[in-house]
Amino acid sequence: MKFVDKLVSRSKGNWNQPTASIAFLGDSVTQGCFEIYTDANNEMVPVFDQSAAYETDFAKIMSILFPNALLTILNAGVSGSNAVHGLERLKRDVIPMHSDLTVVCFALNDSVNGMDGIATYSAALRDIIQTLQQNQIDVLFMTPNMMNTEVDCRIQPGVIRDAAAACANVQNTGVLDAYIDTAKVLCGEMNVPVCDCYKIWKELNHLGVNTNALLSNHINHPTREMNWLFAFELSKAILSL
Repeated sequence: MKFVDKLVSRSKGNWNQPTASIAFLGDSVTQGCFEIYTDANNEMVPVFDQSAAYETDFAKIMSILFPNALLTILNAGVSGSNAVHGLERLKRDVIPMHSDLTVVCFALNDSVNGMDGIATYSAALRDIIQTLQQNQIDVLFMTPNMMNTEVDCRIQPGVIRDAAAACANVQNTGVLDAYIDTAKVLCGEMNVPVCDCYKIWKELNHLGVNTNALLSNHINHPTREMNWLFAFELSKAILSL
């Protein structure tokens, strides 16, 4: 993988060695969105904290392992984005950088379209991967976190509570599972490695961990601490390729 090769080369000799670059294409979790509130018009207002986004944590891990290998990181996450929207902005937001590696993470917002939306999701994800591959950019797909399994009692009636109820339904009825499985099968067909963080969240839930408590907005945004899971698993997945 070009990204890892450049990290190793740069760490061995900083002089005249190219900089490793990585892009992240995804939704609000990728962008670094955490809590959600409502304004005077009862519209949702997200809280962004780039210092706690998983890309930032990933960079910290790489700086520990390869202190001489500075990275170029592009965060192309957009709150509310799905695979179709990611495809629409791919050539604008990602391709011009021509990163060595692009990490793609979509499914959370896509899954609210229900089982009928899987074909659209799969087609858009396939086009994203093909476009990156055609531009000689390595691709890694990362599965997202679980969403809430129940509506938190602290969420007041309104748009946020409605969103929480919709996401819980998607999670509990296996719809999000179906989207994740579809993405993993597609990645297998297209020879794209997968960093399966969703599997870890599911295993934690099976062990009795209250995964709802690991969501900063009580719906679908991991806490700042849980973003380390993405960063750590990404580090392992990328360095093992």
